[in-house]
Amino acid sequence: MAVYDLEEQDKLDDLKSWWKQWGNVVTGTVLAVCLGVLGVQGWRWWTQHQAEQASVLYTAVSAAARANDTAKAKDAMAQLADKFGGTGYAPRAALIMAALYFDAGDAAGAKAQLASVIDRGGDDEMKEVARLRLAAVLFDEKQYDEALRTLDAKHGEPFAGIYADLRGDILAAAGRTDEARKAYQTALARLDAKSPYRNFVQAKLDTQGGPVGVGAGSAVPPAGAPAPSPATSK
Repeated sequence: MAVYDLEEQDKLDDLKSWWKQWGNVVTGTVLAVCLGVLGVQGWRWWTQHQAEQASVLYTAVSAAARANDTAKAKDAMAQLADKFGGTGYAPRAALIMAALYFDAGDAAGAKAQLASVIDRGGDDEMKEVARLRLAAVLFDEKQYDEALRTLDAKHGEPFAGIYADLRGDILAAAGRTDEARKAYQTALARLDAKSPYRNFVQAKLDTQGGPVGVGAGSAVPPAGAPAPSPATSK
């Protein structure tokens, strides 16, 4: 029994010695893990709470826009941008506000909303939509060069066709017929072959004199085929 007690005492002494050397490290590690878990859970709760509140304000903007109530839409949008500008709801609401402003004849307000999406939005797709709409507003104001510069920004392949189509419209309005024809050809090459919108683009190309560098009766390159880039593209 005495031998047993001595062995137990030796183990306790070893444990005390080990704890004296490593106890702070172990305690700190356990505390850090616990704080990390609590932090992750807190972050998830906070982001979910933010998203829920942002969703309410986005719905308010959307509903006010449908009712053509600019005052209510502006108030909800101001709160959304101020408190929840980092959420995905903010750029989407800004696009709605831009359309509302434009329809009300407030081009400056529309451009400000679209610029906010381009400058601060985190979603590349939202930025590309905003640039397209901003170029359309500038086109409506006959600011052709500025509209073309806006379309020069890098954009994804899904937007290539509609970007090129709008570029063609702007160039045609500016009297740059050959460049417009090239832009429409690019649009036809980039648009989905099954898209009914191709018929409108084809009609605009025909109105401008048909394909550039293609003999009479020749077909326009199919969707996905290489096509000449507009002269103003970079």
